[in-house]
Amino acid sequence: MSGIASHDATAGSWRIRPFAVADTEPVVALWRDAGLVVPWNDPYLDIERKLGVQPELFLVGESDGVPVATAMIGYDGHRGWVNYLAVDEPFRGTGLGRALMHEAERLLAERGCPKLNLQVRSSNAGVIAFYRSLGYGVDDVTSLGKRLIPDAP
Repeated sequence: MSGIASHDATAGSWRIRPFAVADTEPVVALWRDAGLVVPWNDPYLDIERKLGVQPELFLVGESDGVPVATAMIGYDGHRGWVNYLAVDEPFRGTGLGRALMHEAERLLAERGCPKLNLQVRSSNAGVIAFYRSLGYGVDDVTSLGKRLIPDAP
């Protein structure tokens, strides 16, 4: 298989590649199934915004031509970020999430990024354990945010 990374096993084969506009509906469905869509973020606007800024850092894991995982990566010159990391249930445990994070780290390091940050809901113990297994630790910070452009009425 071609792509950034690939895997072939009994759970299914997959490869990692850049996002394509045709991926929009299955990606939004994946995000909804993974519980990543919240009322104050319009996933379609988030995709549109990402396609305007570093679109090459929006990765999709696919199997048989269908998106089964995503990672939306960004770098602001100071820190890297990963958002919308999602892996479809049948592909969890196949190494796809790990491969997406490895690729995110590689792409950010290639750009000179000294540190990658990400946010996980504090109630999501399984995902926190996943990131800890990759060497991530909890930073002693408080995450603050302010909506500048509302997505919802």
